[in-house]
Amino acid sequence: MTHTAHSHSHDAEPMTDFSRASWEAKYREREALWSGQPNAPLVDEVENLAPASALEVGCGEGADAVWLATQGWQVTGVDLSATALARAQVHAEASGVSSHVTFTDRELSAVIADHGPWELVTSMYTHPGEGGRWLVETLAAAVAPGGRLLVVGHHPTDPHAAEHPDLARSAFAAEDVADVLDRSEWEVSASIRERVTMVEAGHERLWRDAVLVARRH
Repeated sequence: MTHTAHSHSHDAEPMTDFSRASWEAKYREREALWSGQPNAPLVDEVENLAPASALEVGCGEGADAVWLATQGWQVTGVDLSATALARAQVHAEASGVSSHVTFTDRELSAVIADHGPWELVTSMYTHPGEGGRWLVETLAAAVAPGGRLLVVGHHPTDPHAAEHPDLARSAFAAEDVADVLDRSEWEVSASIRERVTMVEAGHERLWRDAVLVARRH
């Protein structure tokens, strides 16, 4: 299970190797790989929900997990890099929510088997080698009855993905990955959402996100 890019990242060099060792090396190259701010699509979808339990997959340095915890969620954050998770723990402690977050680098399947299900399962810009459909199918199994699944990734037409071959290969359309969900069991919304952020020198950057939101009946 790997992740490739967060919307609030520095302009890091693109990666072609998404192994555990490669991610660990990537995080060790910099004191901080990401901005420390929560991803906008997560905030948009979750800020009005009643907090309960949440699984955040590909949590990196913990910005999304910590934000969820500040909203009252009890969060399990999973990532491949021990260095990233150590930073996430520091972030949680500095934000006063360490009692609301548990970080782990265990394999995702083991975490789901041992600790699921959750009322919210989310993955922001996690593009595993197994593909987006595998990701959605795997995470769907971790959602409690009445719970929500939120998967956001780079759409194939996202300019950022087009700039980086590694992202272009792993980008997906929400409707394609949503096909693995049985509509008799799920209420599904699959969309493309555009947003603009400011980058260096005052320039704007356009993003096109693939956004899958699903609620289990």
